Amino acid sequence: MRFGVLGPLTVWTDAGQSVPIPGLKVRALLADLLAHEGRAVSTDRLVDDLWGEDLPGNAVAALQVRVSQLRRALEEAEPGGKNLIVSRAPGYQLQVDPDAIDAMRFTRLLGESRLKEALELWRGAAFADFADFEFVRPVVARLEEARLGAVEEFAEIRLAAGEPVEVSELVGEHPLRERLRAVHMKALYRAGRQSEALAVYGELRERLATELGLDPSPELAALYEQILRQDPALSGPERRSSGNLPAAVSELIGREDAMTDVRALLGTGRLVTLTGSGGVGKTSLALETARRLAGAFTDGAWLVELASYDRHTPSLAEAVLAALDIRDGADVPGALDRLSAALTAKNMLLVLDNCEHVVDQAAKLAELLLRAAPGLRILATSREPLAVAGEALWSVPVLEVPAGAGLDEVAASDAVRLFMTRATASARGFALDAGNAEAVAQLCRRLDGLPLALELAATRVRALGVHELVARLDDRFRVLAGWQRGAPERQQTLMAMIDWSWTLLTDEERIVLRRLAVHADGCTLEAAEAVCAEPGLDVLDLLVRLVDRSLVTAVDGPSGVRYRLLESVAAYCLRRLDDVGETSRVRQAHVRYFVKLAVQAEPYLRGGEQARWMRRLDAEAANLRAALDNAPADSALRLVNALAWYWFLRGRLGEGRRALAKALAGRAHGAEWDRARAWEAGFALLLGEDVDWADALRVQDPGDLARARWFIGLGLVDETSARALVDSALATFREVGDRWGVAAALSRHARDAFTRRDHAALERDGGESARLFGELGDRWGWLQADEWLGGLAEMRRDYEGAARLFTADLSAAEELGLWPDAVRRMCWLGWIAMNQADYDRALDFCGRALRLAAGQGYREGQIFAEMGYGFAARRAGRLELAEKHLRHLLEGVPRDGEPVVFLSDVLVELGFVSELRGDLDAARALFLEALAAARKTGDPWSTVLTVEGLAAASPGERAAELLGLAAAARVAHQAPPSDSGQAELDRITRRVRSELGEDVFTTAYARGGELTLDDAG
Repeated sequence: MRFGVLGPLTVWTDAGQSVPIPGLKVRALLADLLAHEGRAVSTDRLVDDLWGEDLPGNAVAALQVRVSQLRRALEEAEPGGKNLIVSRAPGYQLQVDPDAIDAMRFTRLLGESRLKEALELWRGAAFADFADFEFVRPVVARLEEARLGAVEEFAEIRLAAGEPVEVSELVGEHPLRERLRAVHMKALYRAGRQSEALAVYGELRERLATELGLDPSPELAALYEQILRQDPALSGPERRSSGNLPAAVSELIGREDAMTDVRALLGTGRLVTLTGSGGVGKTSLALETARRLAGAFTDGAWLVELASYDRHTPSLAEAVLAALDIRDGADVPGALDRLSAALTAKNMLLVLDNCEHVVDQAAKLAELLLRAAPGLRILATSREPLAVAGEALWSVPVLEVPAGAGLDEVAASDAVRLFMTRATASARGFALDAGNAEAVAQLCRRLDGLPLALELAATRVRALGVHELVARLDDRFRVLAGWQRGAPERQQTLMAMIDWSWTLLTDEERIVLRRLAVHADGCTLEAAEAVCAEPGLDVLDLLVRLVDRSLVTAVDGPSGVRYRLLESVAAYCLRRLDDVGETSRVRQAHVRYFVKLAVQAEPYLRGGEQARWMRRLDAEAANLRAALDNAPADSALRLVNALAWYWFLRGRLGEGRRALAKALAGRAHGAEWDRARAWEAGFALLLGEDVDWADALRVQDPGDLARARWFIGLGLVDETSARALVDSALATFREVGDRWGVAAALSRHARDAFTRRDHAALERDGGESARLFGELGDRWGWLQADEWLGGLAEMRRDYEGAARLFTADLSAAEELGLWPDAVRRMCWLGWIAMNQADYDRALDFCGRALRLAAGQGYREGQIFAEMGYGFAARRAGRLELAEKHLRHLLEGVPRDGEPVVFLSDVLVELGFVSELRGDLDAARALFLEALAAARKTGDPWSTVLTVEGLAAASPGERAAELLGLAAAARVAHQAPPSDSGQAELDRITRRVRSELGEDVFTTAYARGGELTLDDAG
């Protein structure tokens, strides 16, 4: 992982992806650690730097929360990232290689006199987004002074080499730096601007006199005199030949790292070819790289534009001779021989631009010239390699598109920077803001970060606005049919750019390319061969050739190599598919392949191959959705039945519900329809919908029916009906020998045992479930059983053991991408923290869980998380926040029907909210309602809590009796209070004891121990 402070604070993964660091305080913490350059920073110092005089209630705990959030952000970006933040007395330390921090790399490069490389690391003012923080000011001052010194020294070196220098902007920012003024005066003089050079000196002399009462230094005064008398020593060496490169007309955006890489390749090799799709910016990158390198070549850098030559041109040597304006050697026969003779002793960079349509001739030319001219370097651009010995390839990527839709994330991406620069130039007043950030992000993604497409789109903003532009992207070739004046004809429209590539393909290559376009988000080689197949067509060979031609991108990911088309290329190829009448046939081949894949995957989703097959289906998610859109009724039903369990495992309940409904709309009979109807009912229940689940249980196969009953039981709020369904399913599972089903049903039994606080049943059923799932290798199932065994440890107040187990389970769930299970583990960790009275940590865990559950549409997880959040807020004394979440939990929950498992606990917490506000009548009513609900569910723990709540809301001796009753019930049910619960109980007991006196309290308390729970109301 790399860290940047020479500009706005930025973090990149090793792969170069930007890492979002959420929250100002978390970013400030990272900035503080970076400012100390690998040294440990004390806790006191960090607290003071982050909060100053505005300290939070528990500053150390608040800092620990920020440290945890920073570790989490780094870990989510790159596995192991959390380990970069280490606890090191007296506080914390960022432990990374010095070169991973751009400021430390800058210092090292300066020490090695590598000034140009050092200065290229700067992206703006150091710590630009923390300029108001006191702790960075000394560091910023030191870095800025080092940068200015380096700029001055590097400018002096360039002047000594006879190269042009431009420092006027820096002089304006630092008007009293005499060394910088000297460089500026010399540069102006050598550019023939003597009067301006003298004026620079006069302006400095006036400033020094006015502001400091000083005169310029003797050295600067001497330079002034040299300029006055036009001293020949100021002329410098003879200027080097600069070549014929066109001047840059606009800034090259998002390519600084690319230029560094290409320059490094040219430093070690003599032929570098920039490859990539049309419109990706190969020419722009090549020209800017050449401009920056021109001074390193005695004979300059020269551009040879090959686009106007066709593939039948007998020799390209004439084009190079013309570009280099070489007229000597007319007596040498043959253009190639003349060119070789002219370049033999040259030290030159040659840019061969747009070689793809004359690739054979360009390759031959490059090979002969490199042999003839040892001082020659060639930088070529082509949509395919030249395939010459010694060639180094550098594939030009599309620009980075926004990772999210937030304003900061959008503004930081290179694609958006390019789009906004061009759009604001043509549409004055247009600016990126919260109202259009999402639309701009979507535009850049849909255009694949392709520079040409972005620039064409930018010209349309003035007429259409960005929202309308996005809405019309399905017809992108018409919308982006405008042209860029001065651009080559093949790049004046998006359609023309792709047409240029299409004309260079063989008929067989065109067949495969257009058929690939039916895939969504790429495909595997196996899928390509199945969908593009035709007798006599070697799909693999043609696919390799299309990759070489930069029309298909091969990406090696977690599930293997995938082949992708840019969205614009895919849209073009779909038009071509329509033109030849192949669309329907190819789309049905696509449907057949992906239905077969889903059916093949289904059994592996319950066993040891679970993780691998989930990853494979993840990679094909877009293709599977596309297959469903085009599938006939029977195929659609087979597809959704095969994918239903995958959607559940991934927490994609809404997607599963919609897909099942869509497939069911196509046919109303048959075994596959019955299975899909049962799945749909289960998904609807899990999403909190009201559905006639009994009518959905028409599945004929006994094993499938048992699984349907078990799945529907997972989502039922009615605990009685849920238990009956699961019991029935368990009996069938045992009868038909379905070990997975037995393990799943026992896991649900373990959950019910947890609700009843039946330790023995929980240990028995949870243990057997864990054993069976372990034997089957089903990690999802093992996590289900393990959850309730962890709950048993929590009930027994083994908080350390429970937290250790849930932390390990959370890592496993995140590794597998089982987001519902990750949500529940976060909730458990939050509840454990709450029970230990660590309310800030509890709110953090439950808040994270609530956001993740809401994002996934996971209703049960939302309830569990919001309960933990509301309960922790109430116990932390944040009553308004607590009441908001507790009342939200009760929305739509029947208060007088079948028992809802969480109802009594929520009512108890609301009762305590009223009690703490002094409204004892409202509190008592809520506690009585909670008591009735707890008795219905048979939960002794919740029942005891309601009795303690009634004690808090009751007067005199009655309160003491209820406390005695609660204590006896806790002993009887082996339900000791948590640390947090004990604190609550102590508060109530102190109040009652104080009101009654010790003797009366003791007598009433003992009398309560003889009562039963029936007496509580």
